[in-house]
Amino acid sequence: MFRTALRNVLAHKGRLLMTMLAVMLGTAFVAGTLVFTDTMGHALRTQNSKSYADIAVTVSDSEAVGRGYDHGGRAATGPTLTEDTRRALAALPGAADVRGVVSGFAGIADRKGALIGNGFSTTGTNYVPGADGTDPRYPLVAGRGPKDATEIALDTRTAEKGGFKLGDTVRVAVNGPVMQLKLTGTLHTNDPRVVAGGSLAAFDTATAQQLYLSPGRFAELDVRAEPGTDDTALLSAVKQAAPQGDGIEAKTGRELADEQDRMIAQGTKVLSTFLMAFAAIALFVGIFIIANTFSMLVAQRTRELALLRAVGATRRQITRSVKVEAALVGLTASVAGLLAGIGIAVGLKALLNGPMDANLPDGPLVIAPTTVLAAIAVGVLVTLIAAWLPARRASRIAPVAAMSSSEQPATQKSLRLRNTVGLLFSLAGAGALAAGAGGKEVKLVGLGAGLLLIGVFVLTPLLSRPLIALFAPLLRAVYGTPGKLARENALRNPRRTAATASALTIGVTLITSLTVVGASVNKAVDDSASSDLKADYTVAMQNFSMLSPEVAAQIARTPGVSAMSTERSVPVSVGGRGEGEGDSEWLTAVDAATIDQFTTVKIREGSADALAQGKLLVSSSRSEHGGYKVGDVLAVTYPDGSKGSLTVGGVLEADTAPAPVLAPEAVVGPHAQPGSGLNKVLVKGANGATEQLKQALRDATGGNPLIAVKGEKDIKAESRQAVTDILNMMYGLLGMSVVIAVLGVVNTMAMSVFERRREIGMLRAIGLDRLGIRRMVRLESLLIALFGGLVGVGLGVLVAWAGVRTMADSLKGITTVVPPLQIACFLLAASVIGLLAALWPAHRAARMDILGAIRSE
Repeated sequence: MFRTALRNVLAHKGRLLMTMLAVMLGTAFVAGTLVFTDTMGHALRTQNSKSYADIAVTVSDSEAVGRGYDHGGRAATGPTLTEDTRRALAALPGAADVRGVVSGFAGIADRKGALIGNGFSTTGTNYVPGADGTDPRYPLVAGRGPKDATEIALDTRTAEKGGFKLGDTVRVAVNGPVMQLKLTGTLHTNDPRVVAGGSLAAFDTATAQQLYLSPGRFAELDVRAEPGTDDTALLSAVKQAAPQGDGIEAKTGRELADEQDRMIAQGTKVLSTFLMAFAAIALFVGIFIIANTFSMLVAQRTRELALLRAVGATRRQITRSVKVEAALVGLTASVAGLLAGIGIAVGLKALLNGPMDANLPDGPLVIAPTTVLAAIAVGVLVTLIAAWLPARRASRIAPVAAMSSSEQPATQKSLRLRNTVGLLFSLAGAGALAAGAGGKEVKLVGLGAGLLLIGVFVLTPLLSRPLIALFAPLLRAVYGTPGKLARENALRNPRRTAATASALTIGVTLITSLTVVGASVNKAVDDSASSDLKADYTVAMQNFSMLSPEVAAQIARTPGVSAMSTERSVPVSVGGRGEGEGDSEWLTAVDAATIDQFTTVKIREGSADALAQGKLLVSSSRSEHGGYKVGDVLAVTYPDGSKGSLTVGGVLEADTAPAPVLAPEAVVGPHAQPGSGLNKVLVKGANGATEQLKQALRDATGGNPLIAVKGEKDIKAESRQAVTDILNMMYGLLGMSVVIAVLGVVNTMAMSVFERRREIGMLRAIGLDRLGIRRMVRLESLLIALFGGLVGVGLGVLVAWAGVRTMADSLKGITTVVPPLQIACFLLAASVIGLLAALWPAHRAARMDILGAIRSE
């Protein structure tokens, strides 16, 4: 039986080609994902180990790290790391030297004033020269390091992007006015944020401290050990000599490297899981093609299998023979898919490092044994699963069937059972979908979508007749006999039609769902920007760090500004609600007298004048989850250490809360730390939102590339671009599934033509010309593709509706928006896919020799 299976694979290799391609593409997706993430993870870990190679112990001040990236310039509330601390650690036995580190965000403007890199990876730090005038952490490529507040050094890639040369003036900013600094040197760095496309600005230590913390203060002290010194022993000595208090923590370099390795592993795991989800979709689509192919092969070999039964083959042997064929196909395709996946990983890395400028670290290609085994095992297993039902059917072929070569029709009992199972799955899925939408439970919606999808797949043969029948009058009227024959052929075997269409249905369902959700999100953001934002412009940092307080004063003096208001976050410790002392809460301090001029605030409970009365306003979600109620009195401890009480004066409507907790600036502002930054500045212009006012605001902030000035149009455009980018990425990842679905249609039509060659020969003999044959095959393929597209669109809209309902709390005013033009384009694309997939089968059918086709079995 093994020889029989091998012979059948070799004999039908042409008909198995599309199946092999489907398995190969799905396996390539899996292998490519594993190879790429393993390679990237290995390179990042290698780079990470280099970053900590010369650090024995690190002492960090978490408060200073946060201040550095907020640019607050506020006074410390606990022990700090100072120059005295650095000297004390350097004097410890076994310590070679100690490097003081200061870091934060620093935006570099290009020649046109635009930010180089993105706001979250624009890194600023201090350059620490040794006795030879160079900093070993940042090796010089050209020039020298900065020596005072008028100089700066940049990493080489940032200098190249900005077109800067030594001696040029570089425009640099943190959270306030732009500084004009002289470029004295270019550096090399393996900082992951910079390597990933960010920028590095190196200041002298005194300047960095002034910008990010306060004079003489460090965020981190890195201790380098003498040769032969035990890091653990040095760590104990450092802990004794370092300041004691909250926020001061000492760890070995190895511990820090291990922590980073775990973060890298977690990040690559998330990426791998994300990509694997799409690989699973591609493989799931492939299952329909494999099952369809083997079902057709079994049907075409009815006489052969029946004769084997007649000469003594058992049912188990017949089943085993078909499974061996599937295993051979899966193994061959999986090996090819593994090789293709390695090529995909190499190409993806080249793409990211080339046109996309991701600048991934260099490293060898990692092909782990588990990747090889996983890719081959997945391909073989998927093929065997898909071929199980056809193999089972093959074993049930009775010896008497040797008298007929036709496919055995399904019994009424099996059809009733299939329809019952499909109906139960569909009802369970619809129920879970409705419950998830009503309860805003994403997991329940996902479960419901999966069950509904399975149920519809099982019911697809039943659905095919009425849906395809809709096109019957049009086909007869426009195409005559070929149109009528195409309809009859599509309905001749509903199971085959269903399996072919279902592969396309999956892709259309997912694409439709994503599109509807994207359109709904865009509409909600547009409506929110139009109705809630009364300010003409908002001024805030691109990386969501704090604005310098001086920015508000600069904006207030800007010509054309008629009114302005500020928002800033003030952390407090809350007690007195039965939850224990020390519960932290962030208050958003606003100007009670002007806030309603800049944003829409609707009260659900309490007083609309709560802020003016010195009370708090809380969002409805914060009220529900945090237990805040109108009239609650909160005992608070402010950042400056003083204590007080605040009363909840109102609860906001769910869709009008600009922040979880609003507090009057006049009450909490005096207790904020001196120099604390602002979240944003809201501006109204004397003549409304004009380009002149927008430019004037940019000029008022010194053209700081990290500061964004946005109006209603900018907010809408930014949101739409973000949604578009996500959708395009999703469409690209789903493209593999669509390609496999197309292969499925091609495969089914080609095998159908081979199966019906005698029938086609008879049609030619009684007068149907080649054009009619081609038209018949193309229309049959078109009907199958349109059927799959219609079911996919219907399912996609339903799933998207439930998904949108779960977003009601997080995105106010969101409703389901079905873009008719895009939906029509999806159906048109399904039609084009059907026509293109039929080109080769239709050509093959039309070129068939009439007499040879009639004589065929």
